[in-house]
Amino acid sequence: MTAELILHHLHTGTVLDPLYYVTRNDILIGLDFGPAEGRLTTLLKRRFADDFTIRVTQHRHPVDVVIENYLNGDLHAGEDLVVDCGGTQFQQRVWAALRTIPVGKTWSYGELATKLGTPSAARAVGLANGLNPVSLFVPCHRVIGSNGTLTGYAGGLARKKWLLKHEKALVDNETPSLFSFL
Repeated sequence: MTAELILHHLHTGTVLDPLYYVTRNDILIGLDFGPAEGRLTTLLKRRFADDFTIRVTQHRHPVDVVIENYLNGDLHAGEDLVVDCGGTQFQQRVWAALRTIPVGKTWSYGELATKLGTPSAARAVGLANGLNPVSLFVPCHRVIGSNGTLTGYAGGLARKKWLLKHEKALVDNETPSLFSFL
């Protein structure tokens, strides 16, 4: 059965533009930075093969309000948002763990792997992180290199930096806050 997916576009007036997200049965299944036919479509094809159709809408969706609230300073907006990321069991574990990283904190890939009970799997965690289909609300931007550097963000390092500054996880414009485990 072909899945009908709804593509939404929200202009935020920030470095996050263009921002696109996809819902299925009103559940958020993808959120990424444009263009719409870029990474987001690639992730949808990986998940649904060619068994989906995309309908573009101009109508406001409740996710619009959640994004706007987040951008206006409610940094916990979206924490209760229902998302369906698909993925393998390992990816689902990584993505669920990402949602537990507190606002204003950063974890290293190694710390995330350790919290998952697989301390030697930092690279696998990084790969799963890179395939996260719901940027922003599955906060992969909160994961940084073990030396504190901003690395590996599909939306671009400028967006990652902006998000971490917005969440007050960056100090001195460059250095992330100390890892939560120190």
